[in-house]
Amino acid sequence: MPLDFELWRTRFAAHLGEERRLSQHTVAAYLRDLQFLADFLKQADPDDWAQIDAQHIRALAGARHRAGAAPRSIQRFLSTLRTFFGYLLREGVLVNNPAQDVAAPKLRRSLPHVMDVDQVGRLLDVDSSEPLIIRDRAFLELMYSSGLRLSELTGLDRHDLDLRDATVTVTGKGNKTRVLPVGRQAVAAIQRWLTVRAGLAKPDETALFVNHRGRRLGNGGVQRRLREMGIRQGVDGPLHPHALRHSFAT
Repeated sequence: MPLDFELWRTRFAAHLGEERRLSQHTVAAYLRDLQFLADFLKQADPDDWAQIDAQHIRALAGARHRAGAAPRSIQRFLSTLRTFFGYLLREGVLVNNPAQDVAAPKLRRSLPHVMDVDQVGRLLDVDSSEPLIIRDRAFLELMYSSGLRLSELTGLDRHDLDLRDATVTVTGKGNKTRVLPVGRQAVAAIQRWLTVRAGLAKPDETALFVNHRGRRLGNGGVQRRLREMGIRQGVDGPLHPHALRHSFAT
């Protein structure tokens, strides 16, 4: 290991705290990662900084993987090394950054939670004359019928809905507009909601779905009501709007 490793680790910590103004907690995380580097270099035993190359960094990342480190932890570790060696490069200790082009492991994408038919049926099996529950049933039917994203749902205005043609016009990612079909059950639920919406919505409110104050229902309001409905209807597991969207897709 380079004889001045401890010196440069100390200077690097000072650089993080004093120049970059990072918190003590963040600096400590950097130093924990550098301890793995120190332990590895004691075994690899390069004489000076110039002998440390990408092969050393890949071997070290492989050792972290075999020790059970998660891909996200290894990504963070490699980021620490790139920052540390970048600092040494800036200070003239190195002429290149050996960690710069070492690829981090790809993160696994977890599969989206999908509700089965029974869960969806129980969630939608509500019959109440309470206006907010009528509203909830309507937006749930619409999300499930048309596969809407949460932001698309809460962004809908009254004029975006055409019940005669059973379609809804939504503005999604990238400001792209799509016209989507609306199922029969959703049309019926929305028609029922529109009969009580007038008694809730403020005169100047254009939103299709409004809250108890008569203003546009927000993302947080939909998420909260969905959780409450899941508990009330006995649907297992945490419920999120994207679960309905993915259930539509399947």
